[in-house]
Amino acid sequence: MKTIKIRTIVEGTVEGIALVSPIPISFFGGVDAETGIITDSENPLFGESLTDKIFVFPESKGSTVGSYVIYGLSVNNVAPLALIANKAETIVIAGAILANIPFVDKTDQDVTISIKTGDKLVIDTTQNIIKIKKE
Repeated sequence: MKTIKIRTIVEGTVEGIALVSPIPISFFGGVDAETGIITDSENPLFGESLTDKIFVFPESKGSTVGSYVIYGLSVNNVAPLALIANKAETIVIAGAILANIPFVDKTDQDVTISIKTGDKLVIDTTQNIIKIKKE
């Protein structure tokens, strides 16, 4: 089992399957808040659902409305279990706080390389670590 050190932004201990975007994502215009589906046709995850996954991405881009999209995912019960980024921006931080979605960043390695879609992850913000259990 591999371990990654993290900085906790929104607390929570979560276990789930990773969905990894290799490129930055805009939640506004790139994710449907009603379905949890990635709608950015330039993203390799186009058509995939964030629902009940641990969403891993390098960083976000785009409009401040992205915070409300993240909140909308929660309101519509289609939110990811948690968010992991190499670099957290205020847009995603605000959305994760509003939606109470565990969110971590500033990992000791590039998460978009270390974590693969389908990996089983355990995020433990009490210990500030991610455990990767390869599937």
